Amino acid sequence: MAFELLSEPIRRYVKDKRWESLRPIQAAAIEKIMKSDSNVILASRTASGKTEAAFLPILSKISPRSESVQVLYISPLIALINDQFVRVEDLCSYLDIKVTKWHGEANRTAKEHLIKDPNGVVLITPESLEAMLVNKPQNVSILFNDLKYIVIDEIHSFIGTDRGIQLKSILHRIQKSAKVTPSIVGLSATLGDFEEAKRMTGRPDATVVLRDRTAKSMVTSFRYFENGANQLSLELLKDLYKETYNSKVLVFPNSRGRAEEVAVKLKRIAEKVNGHTSYYSHHSSVDRELREWIENFAKTNTYHPFVISCTSTLELGIDIGSVEKVVQIDATHSIASLIQRVGRSGRKDGQASSLLLYATGKWSLLQSLACWELYKQEFIEPPFVALKPFDLFAHQLLAVAKQYSGLPISILKTELEQNFAFKDITSEEFDDILSHLIETDMLEQLGKELIIGLEGERIVNSRDFYSVFATEIHFKVLHDGKSIGDLPSSSPIMIEDNILLAAKIWKVVDIDFRSRKIFVKPTNDGKPPIFGGEPGNTHPLVRQKMLELLMTSSIHPELDEQCCAILDDMRQVFKDIPIESLEDDRPLFVGENSYKFYTFQGSKIFDTLKFILSAAGLEFRHQDASASIEIDKEQGFEWSAPKLLAVFQDLDQHLAFRIDTNPAILNFAKWAILLPKDKQIELLKSRRYDFDGALKFINSVRWMYANTDDVDIANFALDA
Repeated sequence: MAFELLSEPIRRYVKDKRWESLRPIQAAAIEKIMKSDSNVILASRTASGKTEAAFLPILSKISPRSESVQVLYISPLIALINDQFVRVEDLCSYLDIKVTKWHGEANRTAKEHLIKDPNGVVLITPESLEAMLVNKPQNVSILFNDLKYIVIDEIHSFIGTDRGIQLKSILHRIQKSAKVTPSIVGLSATLGDFEEAKRMTGRPDATVVLRDRTAKSMVTSFRYFENGANQLSLELLKDLYKETYNSKVLVFPNSRGRAEEVAVKLKRIAEKVNGHTSYYSHHSSVDRELREWIENFAKTNTYHPFVISCTSTLELGIDIGSVEKVVQIDATHSIASLIQRVGRSGRKDGQASSLLLYATGKWSLLQSLACWELYKQEFIEPPFVALKPFDLFAHQLLAVAKQYSGLPISILKTELEQNFAFKDITSEEFDDILSHLIETDMLEQLGKELIIGLEGERIVNSRDFYSVFATEIHFKVLHDGKSIGDLPSSSPIMIEDNILLAAKIWKVVDIDFRSRKIFVKPTNDGKPPIFGGEPGNTHPLVRQKMLELLMTSSIHPELDEQCCAILDDMRQVFKDIPIESLEDDRPLFVGENSYKFYTFQGSKIFDTLKFILSAAGLEFRHQDASASIEIDKEQGFEWSAPKLLAVFQDLDQHLAFRIDTNPAILNFAKWAILLPKDKQIELLKSRRYDFDGALKFINSVRWMYANTDDVDIANFALDA
């Protein structure tokens, strides 16, 4: 029995918590971790006890008297560290094991004590680990000389991202510097690629996946309210108020501006009908202390209803107590995100999760339904994994050079070649990037030694160096000297403008551009600023499922009467199109003056098609929601094959021109600035666009007329 394998203090912890039994993922994890030193990936739904599944056996195995940190817990969010600290500290108290938070906001004295007396468990972010390796590399060998376990929480949030590549590199560097090989335990509720999760450990052959497929009961309903002029309709807000006024609710719109709109307008409705006042907004622009207060309020509040209108800041595993209902406004960009959000509700045993989804446009309704159907089929988007992350490679070259305060070129090359994060980058590519870093004075060569150059010093000595995700400059928003939050510098804010922030309306009274501060006072009217939607990347299978829903007569009991009517109307428009293959056939509508092509492709290929058309000098209109492109007839149709082929033949030239004329095209890759132009072009080809996929789509697709007797329009067959 798994329980009997645990140490006596841990068994006492379980008994004191009055658990009736171990959950499936906990029992399986205890068996595996207690009996082997394998790396383990624990995959199970939200609130299934994954944290305890990892720590119960780990704490049963480690030594509380070791002169080394025994467990390194790595989290994607400081807020998640602060949340987990209480749970882990409670558990560790049964063994008298010290738990230390280590991040930019953590207590400095606690860190200093840990260095003097290294032991126990450390909770940390990748960025803080990077800072330690770069600035205090001696601390790595002091703290982790006998490290036994590394726990990576929300491991899915790292896979296929720049932070994930950085984390893999950091794991290699820690193990090399401290001369240890700890077991790695990854935790996730939304893994779409188990093999890639195993590769995150650096030893995929020594990694096993334990998956709990136990389903959670769900109550789901869809409603439709057409948007007003850039605002949610009053009818939607009234309906939302009725559905949430006496419950504990998280509302997920898809942008910070919309989150503020929901919080402010629901609060206004509540004031008119003498409802409760617990309406809050929670996103990255809200002041950190206020966000933490909201989280604590939700967690400790047992009886009173509340509504928190939030973005992805509350999507990951932060425990905010007994949320009874989740509301999603318009389609999530991914099924993984939908799973995380739905999992915020019904966390108590025996309690069903509740999802209420509002669509404000017909294509959003269709995408929402497609995501829901794929969710029920247990599909999760596999991550895109960059095989040649040149930008992160250049960043880590500088980081390693700084870590060792300079080192011979041969040793630097060996260090990076052995780093499993960069196993696909060739020796020649290393030489090209290294030469460019030397030419641009990022590195300086002294004989056979390399040190950080003058330009490199400016970069590596900046706090911004530790992170690999781009951060926009923000203005602090202040009222009577107190911070309310901040706004991105791209927001078009002027004096006398009214803004929505922290679920209140404010009037801008002054702006100090030098100190980046916006001064405000409360006001009673105004419209929200345009924060912009959060960028998303819709998977091709979601678009294909949308087409399937249009071409079939499937019945969906989750949809209300209005949703059913909208879906039926859309099906009527597409009903006579002779689609035979969901993979190869696509609808083409012929208007009086234009062609309208519905690609039903994922975001990456659709963006690539737009790039190709633009580079070919063709004028077109596009709609991202429907992944459609409209071209005037006067430009012809068969015309375009030579123009498109020319783009593919001179692709590097077109991409180089785009980089020169619009450097922001590389904003997705923070450290692309370190690379020579040819490597920047390769980044665009592999990470932002999918030219191979676009070419395959163009060559294979059959355009099916929606309103003529013809079946098949000319295929391009571009032999690029």
